[in-house]
Amino acid sequence: MNVKVIMSWDIKEGQEQEYFEFVVRHFMPGVQKMGMAISDAWVTIYGDHPQILVSAVVPGLQKAQHIIHSEDWERLNNNLLVFVENYQLKMAPLEGGFQF
Repeated sequence: MNVKVIMSWDIKEGQEQEYFEFVVRHFMPGVQKMGMAISDAWVTIYGDHPQILVSAVVPGLQKAQHIIHSEDWERLNNNLLVFVENYQLKMAPLEGGFQF
């Protein structure tokens, strides 16, 4: 069964330019290199919700757990945390439609 890894966060104030450069040059390519297929990327324009939502599909719970417990993932995530706050990650069985 495919698993959806759902991540959300807010960009730290004053870090927007550096954040976008990091995400485009390092985070997204790194996530894909680890075996995750980016499926969604959303920006909240209005309301009290996380500013950014990114989802990736992984073929199987065991592989998803292996990825998010790896040293490469920890390094990539720690670099992301320099630019973001209120970071959350969860995994769910892949279903049709929007998942949050």
